[in-house]
Amino acid sequence: MTKKPKSTCDQLAFRELFRMHAEELYQFIYYKYGADNNPEDIVQVAFSKLWENCAKVPPEKAKSYLFTVASNQALNEIDKKKTVLKYQQNTNPKLYSVETPEYLIQEEEFLKRVKQALESLSEGQRTAFMLNRVEGKKHEEIAELLGISRKAVEKRIYTALAFLKERLGEKIKI
Repeated sequence: MTKKPKSTCDQLAFRELFRMHAEELYQFIYYKYGADNNPEDIVQVAFSKLWENCAKVPPEKAKSYLFTVASNQALNEIDKKKTVLKYQQNTNPKLYSVETPEYLIQEEEFLKRVKQALESLSEGQRTAFMLNRVEGKKHEEIAELLGISRKAVEKRIYTALAFLKERLGEKIKI
């Protein structure tokens, strides 16, 4: 049995902590956050922070400290990726457009009308309609989700369709 080191700042103690926990920490990050989030780098960051704060972290608390730091680091990396992706989506304008400005204005106005019409539906109609048309769920699935009969689902969807056609015009295919 090995003796418990007195300080995490001791190089031998730190090496032993690395030997004992690095692989387990890697596996934790890999399985929880995936390979795309660089588990090797996160393990390195966690051990670097442990070394920087070795005077504050006793050896018996080192493992939980490492896992907390690694988990936070992984979440920070994911947040950074989301921010980059969001920025790319917002700053990537269409390189070309075949639509005329009038068409784009009409499309925007139509989408506003669709949104308003959907908001005018009862909650039950809107829920059933969106589950069917947006999520592609079958009437039986919707009935089970909402705890109502299949006929009630059909009535809600068809009533919503009739309302939307009336509100948006007969030419609309929904």
